Amino acid sequence: MATVTLKGSNQQMPLVGFGLWKIPNEKTADTVYAALKAGYRLLDGAGDYGNEKEAGEGLARAIKDGVIKREEVFVTSKLWNTFHSPEHVSQAARMQLKHWGLEYFDLFHIHFPIALKYVDPAHRYPPGWQADDGTTVELDNTPIQSTWQAMEKLHDEGLAKNIGVSNFNGSLLLDVLRYARIPPAVLQIEHHPYLVQQPLVDLAKAYGIAITAYCSFGPASWVELDMHVAVPSLLDHGDVSAIASKYGKTTAQILLRWALQRGIAVIPKSSDPGRVVSNLQSNDFSLEAADMDKLTGLDQGLRFNDPSNMSLGLSIFA
Repeated sequence: MATVTLKGSNQQMPLVGFGLWKIPNEKTADTVYAALKAGYRLLDGAGDYGNEKEAGEGLARAIKDGVIKREEVFVTSKLWNTFHSPEHVSQAARMQLKHWGLEYFDLFHIHFPIALKYVDPAHRYPPGWQADDGTTVELDNTPIQSTWQAMEKLHDEGLAKNIGVSNFNGSLLLDVLRYARIPPAVLQIEHHPYLVQQPLVDLAKAYGIAITAYCSFGPASWVELDMHVAVPSLLDHGDVSAIASKYGKTTAQILLRWALQRGIAVIPKSSDPGRVVSNLQSNDFSLEAADMDKLTGLDQGLRFNDPSNMSLGLSIFA
């Protein structure tokens, strides 16, 4: 399996992983087990997904059945916005590790560069974006530097082999690098042909920071949440379909291969057994330069995951 070496730890991170976002709790354990059995060796979770306990059950079953060993699986999770205060970072990480049934994460991200008012997990978990009224967004004044220094302590204590950031723009990434004792190993961003983010990709690579793409299929992930924009689906786009026909591949494989060939890891998810397998097979062919350019040329700077739609105070991409 193709991997990227993470700066600092020298750990190998698989370039094709399995994402856990939006997988229903009742299906998560079986889905994780099936993904591991199909050959996936990276699981991308988060506290906000609300299914880490079930994901851990699927992982534990795969280990028990001899499908994999713990050290063969790269487990990623993320710190939610309500746990940015230094005293809450360790609390959240330890709680999430307990949910997974693990002693350490291979990678632990700051999910968003947004600090929200603390919510006791005993009161509501996952806490989500809004307060109890389901409408109000309550911000917290914890600076990213304080959160990052608490993340570094997680690494020191062996709770996270690597630490990273997600949804950070260039200026915030540079800011973290100014004071980081342990630089981010990975940057996770929304990335697809409608949102290429070339300057940010170039910046991360210049500092030896690996990149993971989420939302590789563009609007497809957001339709059921009614957060999509009226643009052609990348999975059905004429240019993508033509390239897929040329190589005898699915449009999903073409979109994944485009990112992989740009040196960016991907974390697709699917509940369809056939697509679970085919997505994993996106690294066994290469796209010609002209086809890469055609896909990159679809860029519209179109972002689907933008928290500012909920509150002006969440305008991290302004």
